[in-house]
Amino acid sequence: MRLSQPTADLFIPDNASAPPGSALAPDAALARVTHLCIAAHQDDIEIMAHSGISDCLDNPGKWFGGVVATDGGGSPRTGAYSHFTDEQMKLVRRDEQRRAAQLGRYAIQLQLAHPSFLVKSPATSVGVRDDLTAILSGCSPEVVYLHNPADKHDTHIAVLHRSLEALRALPPEKRPRRILGCEVWRDLDWLVDTDKIPLDSGRHPQLAAELLQAFDSQITGGKRYDHAALGRRLAHATFHTSHATDKFAGITWAMDLTPLVADPTLSLADFTLAHVDRLRSEIATRLAKFQ
Repeated sequence: MRLSQPTADLFIPDNASAPPGSALAPDAALARVTHLCIAAHQDDIEIMAHSGISDCLDNPGKWFGGVVATDGGGSPRTGAYSHFTDEQMKLVRRDEQRRAAQLGRYAIQLQLAHPSFLVKSPATSVGVRDDLTAILSGCSPEVVYLHNPADKHDTHIAVLHRSLEALRALPPEKRPRRILGCEVWRDLDWLVDTDKIPLDSGRHPQLAAELLQAFDSQITGGKRYDHAALGRRLAHATFHTSHATDKFAGITWAMDLTPLVADPTLSLADFTLAHVDRLRSEIATRLAKFQ
């Protein structure tokens, strides 16, 4: 497999402890992936797709694969990392993502190392689309986890666009059965219940913490994603429904993006704003009910 950026990183956790001569080839490692997450940054995967990681740990024959589109430069940093250059941070974050892939026993972890500004422009993101198309063509995932279209991080939305472009370019028989948009930089608790997909993220709680804590440069650098992500999952599970006991120990909310790939003519903006319109209608109906 050839990726467009010379600094792209391909890591197969199985090979880290494999006896000499028994290393798994990248194509074979990718081909076994059944659950694939395409994310913008290092640590996004572990925030948004813990349910998929757990599914693969709990079911023999299922394999999780991770893709990070950007290079890790430009992240906020304080404390021990305050003096690090962007180039140093890129290496640190690459290694942290590798560590998470080992902990989660991923089939493969790909870090495409594209600068964020290139990903954001359709004119300069050809390499991103080509990389994603090659990755998606090399596996047949049952489910793909993406950023959701209501996320408030510009790079997340750009990577979502590039991911949808690559998925839409696949032949129909190669398209995943399920494509989910997951929460990172905006919760999806606001969706009406019929639009919400609860992802069971309460399994393997110790591993969940370890996966998030693998990104020390972010946590000790000033962002306690480990506490925040775990707390959000618990809050979602508790506040999911007022008249029933909790079904899950943790929930990550997702929306179904499969229609956007099944019908490539469907506008991402129209699709997303229809969810907002349904929320508005539900609020108006409830307010009017007791007037």
